[in-house]
Amino acid sequence: MAAASGLTGGALMPRLAHYMTQYDHEHKSGWNKFLHGVGIPMIFAGLILLLFMKWIWAAGFFLGGWVFLFLGHRIEGNRPAFFQGAVYLLVGPIWVAKEAWMFLTGTHRRPASEGTPQSDAMK
Repeated sequence: MAAASGLTGGALMPRLAHYMTQYDHEHKSGWNKFLHGVGIPMIFAGLILLLFMKWIWAAGFFLGGWVFLFLGHRIEGNRPAFFQGAVYLLVGPIWVAKEAWMFLTGTHRRPASEGTPQSDAMK
């Protein structure tokens, strides 16, 4: 029973936190964040449209989303995180949801060394 409870919360959360930190480290550019914020939902929309057999729309959203992601990484100057492991295909949507939530609630992150109350987005 102890092993099962370790997998549900204890061991999973530190790993997710590690992946999220790594993902965040590789997505610093505002343009890359924006393009991921648009591209990842487009990919999911393409998958949903595929379920409804809207083939042309599904392909357009799915491929367009990937174009946005690769464009963002071209701007950032690095490779997409999923080249490091398939787990990042799940981490990416979680990261985008977290970024969107922070944007909508106004809880923008600031570096610890920054003394002003402005967020990174306001600079």
